Parts: sequence; structure tokens; C-alpha cells
Amino acid sequence: MTIIEALEKMKKRKTTSEQIVKDLLAKIETENPKLNAYLEVFADVLEQAKRADERRRDGEDLPLLGIPLAIKDVILVKDKIATGASKILANYKASYDATVIKKLKEAGAVLIGKTNCDEFAMGGSNENSAFGPVRNPYDLDRVSGGSSGGSAAALTAGLCLGALGSDTGGSIRQPASFCGVVGLKPTYGAVSRYGVMAMASSLDQVGPFGQTIEDTELLFKIISGHDPLDSTSQKITEDSPRKTEESSRLKIGVPESYLTDGVNPEVLANFRETLEKLKQAGHTITTVDLPSLKYSLACYYIIMPAEASTNLARYDGVRYGAYEAGDNLFQDYAKTRGQNFGAEVKRRIMLGTYVLSAGYYDAYYGRAVAVRKLIQADFEKVFKQVDVIVMPTAPTTAFKIGEKTADPLQMYLEDIFTVPANLAGVPAISIPSGKDSQGLPFGMQFFASHFRENLLFKIGRDIMK
Repeated sequence: MTIIEALEKMKKRKTTSEQIVKDLLAKIETENPKLNAYLEVFADVLEQAKRADERRRDGEDLPLLGIPLAIKDVILVKDKIATGASKILANYKASYDATVIKKLKEAGAVLIGKTNCDEFAMGGSNENSAFGPVRNPYDLDRVSGGSSGGSAAALTAGLCLGALGSDTGGSIRQPASFCGVVGLKPTYGAVSRYGVMAMASSLDQVGPFGQTIEDTELLFKIISGHDPLDSTSQKITEDSPRKTEESSRLKIGVPESYLTDGVNPEVLANFRETLEKLKQAGHTITTVDLPSLKYSLACYYIIMPAEASTNLARYDGVRYGAYEAGDNLFQDYAKTRGQNFGAEVKRRIMLGTYVLSAGYYDAYYGRAVAVRKLIQADFEKVFKQVDVIVMPTAPTTAFKIGEKTADPLQMYLEDIFTVPANLAGVPAISIPSGKDSQGLPFGMQFFASHFRENLLFKIGRDIMK
């Protein structure tokens, strides 16, 4: 069932939240050992469902009343373990709810449990979790995508009705593409990051996964909005672009010069077929130029590690999390972090510390920040000409587990189409657009200008008709 279908059935008394949750728990018991999508299923999930049913019987009609959702394990849920898929936080219990969790609870949602992810959301394959990789429901030998692979895999396998993830450079959209579901990275500042483990603070954004555009849109509307607890959260006023009327026919920009080497031929063929489908639906397809986009991956892999190394300095074993004793304070730090951080996290901390160090700051970090402004300017210019921009979500479909772990550069290239949205702060969505010759899902990705998520939902509905 989709979220919309489940709500309708519960309103008509054809099913209950308790029954839906029981069915999901039975499926989780058989499927999760194969997929490793959930790190924890909450012990009180049936109690949550029963309370939701009681509230419905008492006449309450909340937008998500009784709907079971999965939560990526970088988002805090009060009194529940929050590991960030890292050994350093293996026993950390959250003392408060993230704002997005507070909003879901107020909307009546049932929280099933925490989903697996790359450690501290660092990765594009979900192979960097301290608790093992998440496997793709379409092929258990393949990755689910990262870093929010657990949420995408759980939804695809029917182990929840919707899910939340976080997206720093494609961490919602790429797993959505690999697992054949809808994934939205909202406008930076549209959804509060309060209570979400920070990886790269100027890039991170929480967003929803849905089986359909309608489910994804409903979740987005509930979790979005200004939050005084997050200084980057933005207020949406009545005259904001998001409130303007949308045309039934859109102008779609294709950055042809960016669709170059390294894109799988089947991905490219599906991209062209989907463009033709959009043309037949009445939309206009035009070529656009984003000259600075070719620098986005290099720019991202300087800014992101720099911010990540700073954010991860707090995990030192002193205040909370794992602690390894040494002969002095320095050894305490070295042992705690050395033994409890994974290889990818260590790599990004070292890269980030290097580009911020004296003598290299201007050469690397300062230059990357300047290039980011050029990328943002390119998007602003193009959005004066077109309504949305389109690219494939990823250059390949889901690859084999272990296929790219030995070559970090090959792994980082998987982010080539997704990182520009985070650098520019614009919203982007991945929409399923068919399957390849091996039965693996393709994803089509659309970008819109700030707070124009409504255009992304419109184009998504046209593709998923």
C-alpha cells in the first residue's frame, strides 16, 4: 500500500494501523536479515499503532495518523539509540526529538525503527556502515545506494510505507534511483536540520522517500517549514516563488555538455526515451549551458570533507559515545577515534583537515568556495530561461557490492549528477523511469529553483502516469 491508500483504507475502517504494522513486522522478520535495511525496530511500534487507532476512533483525523515510517539513523528520536551507523555512537541514546520527528509525531505517524546508512552519511553505496552493507532488494549482490540506502531498500522491499533520509551530495536521490522509488532533496533551508547529525552543514538536507509522487509530496509538506532552532531554516512567505501558479506545460533544460563520458549507455538511452515521453506530454525540451558544472565534483570533495572534519571533531569520547583509554589525553583521542571510526570517515577527516590547514586553505578551500558561487550563478541564470533542469540521477544502475570499494575515485564519480543541487542549494528529485536489461531501476533527476518543489512534483506525476 501507498501512504495515500493506507490512509483511505483506515478512514473507511477497512484496515487498522495495528494490522498494517503487524504485516510489516512479519515481513521485516523474514526480509531484513537478507537486506540489513533496519538497524533497530522499535519495541513500542505496536503500541504506537494501537494508540493511533484509538485516536482515529475518537474522531481525530491527522495527516499521517497510523502511517508507519522508517527513519535514517542520523536523525534523533528521543530515548532511542542513534548510532549514525558508527561504532563511536553504538550505545548513544538521543535525549530529544529532531524537529522533523516532532512534526511526524504531531501528524500522527508511527515510527517503525532506524534504518542503516553509510557511517555518518559518508558514502554512495551503503558499504561504509559499521554494521554491514545494505543490500538492494532487486539483487542482493548489489548495493542499495548511499548514504540513505537503508531507507530506500526498506521502502522498496515493503518494510515501511514511507521513509526519511538525508542528502548531502545525493544521499537520498541516488539510493532512490538504485532502488526504484521517489526521493526528494528539498531546497536548502526548507526542512529543519535540528536534531540531525551534521556531516557538511552547508550541504545537508533532510528529505522524504515515497512509493509515489503523492506520498513524497505529503511527507515533504509535513516536515518542511521554518524552525527557530535551525539558523539555516528559511521562512516561506505568501509571495515566495513556491506559492506562484504553475503552468500545465513546462520548459525543461538539458545540460547536454555535462552528459559526457562515463555514463552507462543504457542509462543514457533511458534518459532520451523519458525526454521523448515528456515532449509528447506537451513539455518543451531545450538545451542549456551550465559551464561551471564540470567543476562541481571537485568543488564538492573539498567543501564536504572540510565541513565534515570540523563537525566530527565533537566525537572524541569525552562527553558521549565510545571511549578508549590511553596513557594521556592525546592517546585517549587517538585510540577512541582510531578504533571507532571507519576507513571512509577517516579518509574524509584527513582530506578536510588538509584543505583547511595553513598554507593550503586558499589554494583549496577558498578556491572551492569561489567555484561554488559560480555554480550557483549558473543555476540562477538558467532558471530564468527554463522551469526545470533534467539529468540522469546516477551514471550507472546499482553496481555489485565490493565493485568500487578499492577505488574511492570511482565511487566518488557516482555523485557526478547529484552534487550540483547541494552546492547550489536548489531542490532536486529522483523519479523511477524504467529498468535496464538486468531488471535494475533507472532514476531520472529534476532540479528546480529555490522553493519550487511544486514543479518537481508536477513533472514527477507526468512521468509516473
